[in-house]
Amino acid sequence: MKNWRSYRSKTSQENKNSSIANDEVALLAERLEFFIPKLMEIMKPWQWLLSIFFWSLFLAIVDRYSVTNETQFVIKIIARFIQTTLTLLSSFYLIDYLRPVFKRMRTLRVSLYILLIITINAVVTLTLVLLLMMNTGAFTFTLYAFTSTIVFNTLIIAGFTIAGLLIFLRRYREMTALKQSFEKKLAAQNDVLKARLAPHFFFNTINTLMSLIETNPSRAADLLQHVSALFRASFNGVREISFQEEVALCEHYLAIEMIRLADKLVVSWQLPDENVMYDMVITALSLQSVIEKMLLNVVERSTETVYIDIKVTWLQDRVVITISAQLPKNSLMIYHDLRQHMDFYSQAERLRAYFGQSSDIQSRVTNKQIITIIDYPLQDVGL
Repeated sequence: MKNWRSYRSKTSQENKNSSIANDEVALLAERLEFFIPKLMEIMKPWQWLLSIFFWSLFLAIVDRYSVTNETQFVIKIIARFIQTTLTLLSSFYLIDYLRPVFKRMRTLRVSLYILLIITINAVVTLTLVLLLMMNTGAFTFTLYAFTSTIVFNTLIIAGFTIAGLLIFLRRYREMTALKQSFEKKLAAQNDVLKARLAPHFFFNTINTLMSLIETNPSRAADLLQHVSALFRASFNGVREISFQEEVALCEHYLAIEMIRLADKLVVSWQLPDENVMYDMVITALSLQSVIEKMLLNVVERSTETVYIDIKVTWLQDRVVITISAQLPKNSLMIYHDLRQHMDFYSQAERLRAYFGQSSDIQSRVTNKQIITIIDYPLQDVGL
C-alpha cells in the first residue's frame, strides 16, 4: 500500500490541492494533468525490451530489400534495436523533464511537441547508429542510401507516434469523462445531504434562537457561532477533512441540539489520543449525519434520556467508528421505524468514493439499542 504523508503536510498551503484519502482518485487526477503516462507506468522493463525487439524485427523485415545475406539482416536488427532503445529512452525522459511545462499547455500543442521530440530524437539516434555502422564496415555510405534510410525510418516512427498519441488522447478523454461523472455524482450526493440537513435543522434552530434572544442573549450568541460553523462546513462541498475537524463539527451540532433537547441527550466520546487523531481523515459530515439521524429517530421520539456512545479506533490500517444509542424502554414504535429510517446509502457512497469500495456504513437495530458502524481503510502514516 502507498505510504501517505501526514494530513498536515498534505493539506499545507503549498499542497492545498492534494488529496490523501483515495489512491485511485489521486492517480486519476495526476493522469488528467498530462495525458502521456510515464515510461515505467506503460510497461515493465522486460515488456519494453520485448516490444523493442519485435519492432526492430518489423523494421528490418520492411527494409529487407537492402539486405543481401543473413549476417546483414542480424546486424540490421541489432542496429534497429539500439536505435529504437535510444530514441525511446531519450524521448520519454525528455518528456518527463518537460512534464511541468506541458501540464500548462493545451493537448493539441503538447501532442505536436511530443511528435517533434520523438521525431528529432529518431533522426539523431539513427544518424549516430549509421555512423557507428559505417566505422565498423556494416554500412556502405552513399548519400542516397544514407538520406533514404533516415527519411524512411523517420516517416515510420512519426506515423506510429501519431497513432500512439491518438490512442493516449482517447484514453485521456475517457478519463476526463470519468472524472466529470465522478464529480457530478459526488455533487449530487452532497446536495442530498445538504437538503436533509437544512430544512428541519434550520427551522428548529431558528425557533430555539428566537426563544433564547429574549431569555438568554449570551447563550443565543453561542448558538449562532455553532450554527455558523456547522453550515459553513456543510456547504464547503464534498471533501475529506481531518478527523479532529469532523469531531469539532459534531460537537457544534450536538451543542445546538442539546440546547433544544435539554436533558434528553447524553453523549460520551472514546477517541484516540491527539497524536493518533492528528493523521486521521474522513469525508466531511459523515459522522455528523449518523449522529443526526439518531437524534431525529430516537431522541426526539422519546421522553426519556437517551445515552449515545461514540467509540473510534484505528487499527491495522482501518478506522472503525461505532455509534451506539441505548433505546428507551417505551421504544416499540421506534424499534419498528428505525429499520426503515437508519439508512446511510448516500453517506456510504461518499465514503467509498474517497476511501475505496471496502468502506461502508451499517446499522443494526435490536430491542435494546441501535448500533451504527462506520468502517473505512486508512493507512497509518507512522508505519
